[in-house]
Amino acid sequence: MKGFINGYYQFSVWLLRFAYLNFLWVAFTLLGLILFGIFPATAAMFAVVRKWVLKHDDINIFQVFWQTYKKEFIQINLIGFVLAIIGYLLSIQFMILRGQASLQYVLASYSIIALFILYLIILMYFFPIYVHFALKNTDYIKWPFVIGIVHPILTIFLFIVLGLLNSVTYMYIPGLLFFFGGSGNAYILMWGAQKTFVNYESKFAYE
Repeated sequence: MKGFINGYYQFSVWLLRFAYLNFLWVAFTLLGLILFGIFPATAAMFAVVRKWVLKHDDINIFQVFWQTYKKEFIQINLIGFVLAIIGYLLSIQFMILRGQASLQYVLASYSIIALFILYLIILMYFFPIYVHFALKNTDYIKWPFVIGIVHPILTIFLFIVLGLLNSVTYMYIPGLLFFFGGSGNAYILMWGAQKTFVNYESKFAYE
């Protein structure tokens, strides 16, 4: 009985931690008027879950979040806007090609799909790498691609787990996404990416 109570207590504590972190993510995204807040808030959220993945459970969540948000505000927005523009251009190009009746344009649209998959791989590893390693700006785009391609099984696994988890949650308990969507997904990505980092920590400086 004692073990059950202790387990329930620990479970409740972690639920509150994830909900609180998700609240900070939403709040500071809005604080930056969404456009300027989404990237630093997401980086700050990943900085917190990185601590958890590394077993630093007793951190001051707000302190780590706020320090990262302030410190990375300009740099992460610069890189984030570049990534956003790339995603926007790929989407526009795909819609233009699919809007044409000619078969050659339809076939060309599949190359955009392939590029978009590579783009998603970069996005998936970008924030875990950003909060863990100290790299040049261009390397924050290069190395997510490299790690995602070099570790295909992990990449596919993360795609499937996140896709299924978010789809099932959206269909049956959509309210959970509001409380845990950001922080839960961030933890899974950070946990997965962290498995590969031991192979690269000798090459780069890390936090």
